[in-house]
Amino acid sequence: MAARFKMSRRGVGQMLRMPGMQAEMLRRADVIKGVAEGISPVDERGPDPGHYKASWETDSASRGGRRRDRAVAYVRNAAYYARWVEYGNGQPGAPAHHVLLRAAAMGGRNQ
Repeated sequence: MAARFKMSRRGVGQMLRMPGMQAEMLRRADVIKGVAEGISPVDERGPDPGHYKASWETDSASRGGRRRDRAVAYVRNAAYYARWVEYGNGQPGAPAHHVLLRAAAMGGRNQ
C-alpha cells in the first residue's frame, strides 16, 4: 500500500516559525558574521582602526520575510560608512569590497 501525504499549510507555517528554526537561522547568520569579521578591511591609518570590523551584528525574528510568515536572521554592520565599504563610493581609490556579499557566499554554505 502506498503512503499518503496531505500537506497542512498551517502546519508548515508553524514549522517555519518554531523556535528551533529561528535558532538555526541565527546560527547561520553567526557563521556569516564570523566570515565577514575575518575578511573585513581595516584602515590602520584611519581615525578609528578596526571599527568597521567590530561593528558586525546579528539579529533574528520569528516573523520575517516578504509575507512575515517565517523565522529569519539578519547580518548587518552598524558602522555609518558600511554602505560605502560594501558598494564603494564612486571615487577612484575607494573600491567596493563586497564584504557581506562574499561572507554570505563563503559562510552561507551548509556548515
